[in-house]
Amino acid sequence: MARVPSGSIYGTLNLLILKALEERALHGLGVAEWIEDRSGSSMEIKEGALYPALHRLRNAGLVEDEWREAPSGRPARFYSLTRDGREELSGEIQRWRSHAGAVSRLLGLTEAAEALRG
Repeated sequence: MARVPSGSIYGTLNLLILKALEERALHGLGVAEWIEDRSGSSMEIKEGALYPALHRLRNAGLVEDEWREAPSGRPARFYSLTRDGREELSGEIQRWRSHAGAVSRLLGLTEAAEALRG
């Protein structure tokens, strides 16, 4: 499977980060690993895209951070969702569903999927 470069998912990176943090606090590398694992290794988020996005989300009040000890024993900044972050995630998921559905219809993907089911 081809890997999706992080630059091509820039518009959805915030959504992916918020989703990664939905269940528990993670350090930056943990966020990147979560995305890579859940995408079946098809998405790789480079540090140069990840950390600026985490800082933007923190500055927007959608995530908060604290220093903790990482599993490696080294100190690391762990990020977690704020209440506003959870609300943003919910709204972004709804917008993404609408957007993905519209694009799928435009590309004829929904008809193809329905034909396969039918």
